[in-house]
Amino acid sequence: QVQLVESGGGLVQPGGSLRLSCAASGFTFSNYWYYWVRQSPGKGLEWVSAISAGGARTYYATSVKGRFTISRTAARTTLYLQMNSLKPEDTAIYYCAVDRELKLFNGARYTYWGQGTQVTVSS
Repeated sequence: QVQLVESGGGLVQPGGSLRLSCAASGFTFSNYWYYWVRQSPGKGLEWVSAISAGGARTYYATSVKGRFTISRTAARTTLYLQMNSLKPEDTAIYYCAVDRELKLFNGARYTYWGQGTQVTVSS
């Protein structure tokens, strides 16, 4: 059974940092792309970042490029999102997701999803 469990969300001031984690289990890690996706209040799903199973290829949405870094453990069992220089517009529920295909567009439907973790950026 595939499980993706996010953690690390919380309340942070503008300019601050957070690191999100996603514990993965129940699938063959080498066959999937790993994603971070977010949803802000009243908005649709926004693709944030992606990393290949091998870790050599990473992609970032324009809105977070240069501030966020995606990574995963060598065993591919944990996915991370290091978020720096956070802005109020980064406030959202953040989800990790996996899919066999590379899907770098908003509203993409990935195969498996976690339950999400809330990130709130506010003074």
